[in-house]
Amino acid sequence: MAVLTAAALGVVGFLGYQAAATAPDHPTLARPGSHFSQSKEKGKDKAGSKQKSTALPAGSGTGERVVYALHDKRVWLVGADGKATRTFEVGPSPASPDPGTYAVTSRNKGGIGSDGVQVEHVVVFHTEGGVVFGFSAAVDGSMPDPNARKRTGAVRESRADGAAMWEFAQVSTKVVVIA
Repeated sequence: MAVLTAAALGVVGFLGYQAAATAPDHPTLARPGSHFSQSKEKGKDKAGSKQKSTALPAGSGTGERVVYALHDKRVWLVGADGKATRTFEVGPSPASPDPGTYAVTSRNKGGIGSDGVQVEHVVVFHTEGGVVFGFSAAVDGSMPDPNARKRTGAVRESRADGAAMWEFAQVSTKVVVIA
């Protein structure tokens, strides 16, 4: 009986460790109003699992900007000093903008997204071929279906990250999209 109890505690401890490492409030992600101070470097963690880097990518521009890395599905909010103040994962839609430098063209406090979901904090930065590309947060917390047939350009964030983007990205703020 003691062996089973010890094994069960070990499993619960391991699952708790995994949950803490992937939780939205993990200390590697800055909170609103704080400075981005820690990052995971590419490599392996203590448990030996592969990690994505949260360090600001080289060659992502200069000055104040939003950096969107398509491959990493990650966004950085970068201040005028060139330092990331916040980074977070995003959920892209089936369509992606080409890598390049854009600017925020419009903002909308809320509405219905191109995928039919109620969204808030919409920050649009590019339109191409009838597809509008922008950052938004679904009110219900859902992410877009990357395999959907309809080509939409929504880049979904959590509601907290959407609020931070809304405060940061004003009309004409630079948006750098990298592969």
